[in-house]
Amino acid sequence: MNKIRVIVAKPGLDGHDRGAKVIARALRDAGMEVIYTGLRQTPEQIVAAALQEDADVVGLSILSGAHMHVCPRVVELLRDKGLDHVLVVVGGIIPDVDIPKLRAAGVSGIFLPGSPMQEIIDFIKANAQPRLERV
Repeated sequence: MNKIRVIVAKPGLDGHDRGAKVIARALRDAGMEVIYTGLRQTPEQIVAAALQEDADVVGLSILSGAHMHVCPRVVELLRDKGLDHVLVVVGGIIPDVDIPKLRAAGVSGIFLPGSPMQEIIDFIKANAQPRLERV
């Protein structure tokens, strides 16, 4: 079976990446291939990494409040590159009022602080389309 390939990214100026690293390790330990892009990534850099790495999932970690700008832009750029199959998930501090807007913009999974790791892992496993399934 092909492993699910996940890009974990920290977009924008947020310099706190402990949560992203914890998630990356948990996904790796769950059998996924994880590419962590590092801090201060632009939506364009994130999508370029997803294309280059043939990602099945893009996971965004956002604590800065820029989720309403970054997430829709990442989804838009993925679609522009023909990567409609890439599952987009976001974790961070997201007000309840923004959750329906993010879903409408194409973000599939939204995880708030304190979300159990297993919940995130299970969501990705249930919703990602690994490469072999897309062929």
